[in-house]
Amino acid sequence: MVDRLANSEANTRRINIVENCFGAAGQPLTIPGRVLIGEGVLTKLCRKKPKARQFFLFNDILVYGNIVIQKKKYNKQHIIPLENVTIDSIKDEGDLRNGWLIKTPTKSFAVYAATATEKSEWMNHINKCVTDLLSKSGKTPSNEHAAVWVPDSEATVCMRCQKAKFTPVNRRHHCRKCGFVVCGPCSEKRFLLPSQSSKPVRICDFCYDLLSTGDMATCQPTRSDSYSQSLKSTLNDVSDDDDDDDSSD
Repeated sequence: MVDRLANSEANTRRINIVENCFGAAGQPLTIPGRVLIGEGVLTKLCRKKPKARQFFLFNDILVYGNIVIQKKKYNKQHIIPLENVTIDSIKDEGDLRNGWLIKTPTKSFAVYAATATEKSEWMNHINKCVTDLLSKSGKTPSNEHAAVWVPDSEATVCMRCQKAKFTPVNRRHHCRKCGFVVCGPCSEKRFLLPSQSSKPVRICDFCYDLLSTGDMATCQPTRSDSYSQSLKSTLNDVSDDDDDDDSSD
């Protein structure tokens, strides 16, 4: 079906509409063989609070952006190659349901759908696209992914030293290897993580020591089931902070 739609006028028209919604700041999305599979609004767990984001699933990429005008205009376009994506379901907790992790070597984050059916459809379609891409290319699934950042609201003190309290002066930082919220003194070092940046990035002292000795796997936490609680604690946060954690400490 994807091959049949690839060169259809309807598919080209749909992709052009998505391009126009992002305006001149967005990258062109129309290339031969690309098909728009589906789209919808998902709640993305950002550093400060969960936020609604418009997602577009193509047969080779996942695109999302901030909603400026509902179904008419988006900005801050992000493009994720599906070949590098793995997804993990997040366990339901109370009324916080239908979530999963989107993990890539450069960026990983949690998203939530409105219903279980919507979650199942998103995950099934993403997995199908990834499987088809890897089958055609002969590549193996990525076994490396960036840590999912712990939301600011989940840590009132440094998650490494357990002493430093966060204040407007004593800022929160994030370790790029484990995703923990840490204080400045616990994250003064930098380390080159080529999948995330061409320059050394901030990491905590704990991960630095492990990386320096070659024990890289130990740095990576498994936090798939912790995001329901962190989302619950921030649902009522209505501060108008900027998204994204991309350039924040």
